[in-house]
Amino acid sequence: MKKILIIITLLCAGFYSNAQKKSNAPTDGIKPVGIIKNLTDSALLDVVQRQTFRYFWDFGHPVSGLARERSNVAYNYGNEVVTTGGSGFGIMAMLVADKRKWITHEQSVDRMLKIVDFLYKADAFHGVFPHWMDGKTGKVIPFSRKDDGADLVETSFLFQGLLCARQYYNGNNDKERHIRDVINWMWGEIEWNWFTRDGRDVLYWHWSPNNGWAMNFPLRGYNECLITYVLAASGTRYPVPTEVYNRGWAQSDFFKNGKMFYGHVLPLGFDYGGPLFYTHYSFLGLNPKGLKDQYADYWQQNLNHTLINHDYCVDNPKKFKGYGPDCWGLTASDNHEGYNAHSPTNDLGVITPTAALSAFPYTPEYSMKALRHFYYDLGDKIWGEYGFTDAFNESKNWYAKSYLAIDQGPIVVMIENYRSGMLWNLFMSCPEVQQGLKKLDFESSTYHINRQ
Repeated sequence: MKKILIIITLLCAGFYSNAQKKSNAPTDGIKPVGIIKNLTDSALLDVVQRQTFRYFWDFGHPVSGLARERSNVAYNYGNEVVTTGGSGFGIMAMLVADKRKWITHEQSVDRMLKIVDFLYKADAFHGVFPHWMDGKTGKVIPFSRKDDGADLVETSFLFQGLLCARQYYNGNNDKERHIRDVINWMWGEIEWNWFTRDGRDVLYWHWSPNNGWAMNFPLRGYNECLITYVLAASGTRYPVPTEVYNRGWAQSDFFKNGKMFYGHVLPLGFDYGGPLFYTHYSFLGLNPKGLKDQYADYWQQNLNHTLINHDYCVDNPKKFKGYGPDCWGLTASDNHEGYNAHSPTNDLGVITPTAALSAFPYTPEYSMKALRHFYYDLGDKIWGEYGFTDAFNESKNWYAKSYLAIDQGPIVVMIENYRSGMLWNLFMSCPEVQQGLKKLDFESSTYHINRQ
């Protein structure tokens, strides 16, 4: 955990300029709306999902169709930086937009064609994409000096979305067949076993043709990377064996917990659970309902993690302004100092809307209280053209102007999973995923992946 937080902080804090975003909105854009009074809960969810989706649709990169890293210029690279994992989240959001008719099916198909054809020609290393790419050329943009090659975790987030898209675009026509074919080609080319670094019993996050394994970051749980192991076990041509999951991911000093916080037992992970995105990123497609293995019931894990985060904010031991039953949610985001992974053990007074809003499947009552407060009480400060801005700190009178792909995407997707289970149903319907979960000795009540 400490290493992950240090890397996130060092890479991100203070490196983002205040350059203004450029809309580049396509002619088929979605018109943003201001605050609308007296909405029903259902209508409010519609407004929030739809406006947040604009980040990926109207602000998507015009050449690649992929998601820009953020709405303000990052690392002084200009406006071309697209993000691999955030694009996976954006793809899933686009499926929601198609289903709910904010865009036409033809529009979503054409955008998806643009995305998959771009990705097929973009830089990849042993089938794995980099964290950042140039949205015009598909060439690597280094995330850090030595992180200029494959990023296995970001690629997992991307393929969580691509596999959902493959299941969704099931039409018997040339365009949708082409989408499915290209996704299958790219899926089959991922050399998951290469990232065991010569057959070790753990997956490694990075590999670079220039720097090899110099990043030296083994993926050990518990954090946001469960989806990486599930997909690695599900790989078609180059999967990893079960031992990599049990001996690598599940064997670390910060995997098992079992302690109680605010009356909730936390099966896995760090004390108080860590930042709340652990309950979101891997579970945009992976359905935690009834998902169990020998280590945990993942619904209970995510529910209790969320309740601990909520109850900590209500308790507010540091007495930050604004915290309470209708204003909660600590996770990684921009803040008044730069960027940080906020949590009960790293609390800087920063509330990040994606934390509570992406928790709708787990805590719908608490999440709705937060949503109504964010929208009606704070909307003049944090509601904008792409939904809620990234974060705020009322103690510092600081309100972000920025939007981040990895924070906007889960809002759309997890609210939809709460409302309809759409992305969970798509992802869990993948035969490869069902086989991979069975291989790792999971059981799932939703798709009857029974342990043997």
